[in-house]
Amino acid sequence: MTDITVRLAALREPAPASIFPGVLDRTGLADHYVTRPSPLGPVFVAFTSRGISLVDLAAVPEAFAARYRARFGRPVLPAAEPPAPLAAALRKALAEGRTGRLPLDLTGLSHFQEAVLHKAAEIPPGEVRPYSWVAGEIGHPGSERAVGNALAANPVPLVVPCHRVVRADGRLGRYSLGTDDNKRLLLEAEGLEVAAHESLAARGVRYLGSATTGVYCHPTCRHARRITARHRMEFRDARAARAAGYRPCRDCRPKAA
Repeated sequence: MTDITVRLAALREPAPASIFPGVLDRTGLADHYVTRPSPLGPVFVAFTSRGISLVDLAAVPEAFAARYRARFGRPVLPAAEPPAPLAAALRKALAEGRTGRLPLDLTGLSHFQEAVLHKAAEIPPGEVRPYSWVAGEIGHPGSERAVGNALAANPVPLVVPCHRVVRADGRLGRYSLGTDDNKRLLLEAEGLEVAAHESLAARGVRYLGSATTGVYCHPTCRHARRITARHRMEFRDARAARAAGYRPCRDCRPKAA
């Protein structure tokens, strides 16, 4: 090397670590996340230009960033707010418990996994459906195990309410956000009487029918919860309900289970 090259090399200093986030931000090489309240405590909500991409309990930011990079191959930085339209949609989704028009970035998921999540997003707050219902609704009857795996790997829990999908035997099943107990906490926060649901399932009751309307529903359907005790009929399966002359509810669509 020439003398000037040697002297210049001696002047070289590493850039301060604080400069990198700003560079990544300005060059568009990083995604962002915000912290939001939830019934389970604060959560990190990451987003890209396409929509919400990852949700996790707010614990260690470095661990969240590492998980994000492993999934998307990009760094993620804290932000004060998402862009206004996304912020409004996120606020509405978290407040109402409905995905609604909230845009999602489900990069890396298969068509099957996306179909499972979009179907789970249709289940109203305070109601649950079995894995078999989701499988039937998306045109893959008998794929309950694959549905369960897709929901257990849901990257955007809360905004896609995978906690509303349960086992046919009444047990709640796995949950992708923290412990499985969080699934119970969320359902109870939405007003579902989980113990009552489990009790019905333990007795083999899968559907409730109204002797007044001749319609049968999933037990947590809003219509089923309005049936008075004297008019309530219990069914072990859809075949028994149909044999008794009952037709499926058009809202909760028990025929798909």
